[in-house]
Amino acid sequence: MRRVHLTVLDAPTEWSRFAEGSVERRMLLALGDLLGTPLRPKPLMLPDGSRVEVEGIDPACRVLVQLVGNQGAYKPAYRNKVMADMFKLLWLRESVPTAERAVLLVSELIVQALGGWVARAAADLGIEIHVYDGSAAVPLRLPSRPDVKRP
Repeated sequence: MRRVHLTVLDAPTEWSRFAEGSVERRMLLALGDLLGTPLRPKPLMLPDGSRVEVEGIDPACRVLVQLVGNQGAYKPAYRNKVMADMFKLLWLRESVPTAERAVLLVSELIVQALGGWVARAAADLGIEIHVYDGSAAVPLRLPSRPDVKRP
């Protein structure tokens, strides 16, 4: 497998597209408080010059964060957004040389998209999931695994 290395660039502004008072900004601040490090959106550049943005990264470029902060009524398409962001986090964690942690921060509404196998797959792949309750970020609690004996 050929590994691509991404370069973390300086953002044009500290908060990029996240306006003051936006749910995304509040989510990053809350998660930064929980993790003990500031998190800001940053563009990343591939070797061919194309760019991708990570919605949150710490100053040491060890923690990568994607946000799913949808509000209102739940839509089944949100599950696709969750899985797409999980896929992006896996790729970014492998492509940013200093990255150690991949974190998905979701709103309480989006917890519904993590039912069944989705949250278990994230845990097994090393993606941390946290839930933003409107003021703080807390780790998602997975139901305990039943002991399954294999023949």
